[in-house]
Amino acid sequence: MTLPALFIAHGAPDLPLSTTPARAFTQDLGKRFPGVRAILVISAHWEARLPTIGTAAAPPTIHDFGGFDDRLYSMAYPARTSAAVVAEVADALKAAGIAFAEDARRGYDHGVWIPLMLAFPRADVPVVQLSLRHGASAAENVALGKALAPLRDKGVLIVGSGAIVHNLRAIAREGTPAPDWAKAVDDYIVTAVEAGDEASLLRVLDTQGGRIAHPTPEHLMPLFVALGAGGGSGHAIHRSFTWGSISMTSFAFGEEKKAA
Repeated sequence: MTLPALFIAHGAPDLPLSTTPARAFTQDLGKRFPGVRAILVISAHWEARLPTIGTAAAPPTIHDFGGFDDRLYSMAYPARTSAAVVAEVADALKAAGIAFAEDARRGYDHGVWIPLMLAFPRADVPVVQLSLRHGASAAENVALGKALAPLRDKGVLIVGSGAIVHNLRAIAREGTPAPDWAKAVDDYIVTAVEAGDEASLLRVLDTQGGRIAHPTPEHLMPLFVALGAGGGSGHAIHRSFTWGSISMTSFAFGEEKKAA
């Protein structure tokens, strides 16, 4: 069975403690994919000079945030990596002519462990993390995703982890309605994804709304990796906002559309 590629909004680090619709969605997500062999995550929170594969056998949990509930800092996600899947990722990148590096010390940042501890709480599925290349364009990240696409036929669930609207200067108290500009960008991206309009997606950071939604681009870039890995055909599997303006919209690429 060919697995889809996913783009998942990981939200704020307090997602596991929240009672939001996004938490309920993420908690149910793993049930869609029983028997997954491994998970490959491309998180907004790891950028490097080259796409870099985390190769540590038991990556530590990185608490790469401050100012949140003390309970979050004692949480850990004890998943292990897989040498076989690391080799398959490396082979896929080599086959596409993409230069890469490896990091034997890197742990799982919160873009990895926050959503996975909800979706796959037993931590019994191997998890491999691949960094973004710092400064890579949207089109280059689509190409990275295309290089990884063959892994979907090998039982590997490819997950881009970020947010399609992510301006921390515009956050508000949880439960505050999303501002109009945030909803407009969210709608623009959902419409483009579901129409297969890659050209409009590649231009989103050139629009006024896109620049407001992304003062820095790293949280949007995992979307392009998922789009490339999934073959460009996608649909929203969840839509909501948290902290006012942070989009929790998530997508599946390369699967038959189901009810969100």
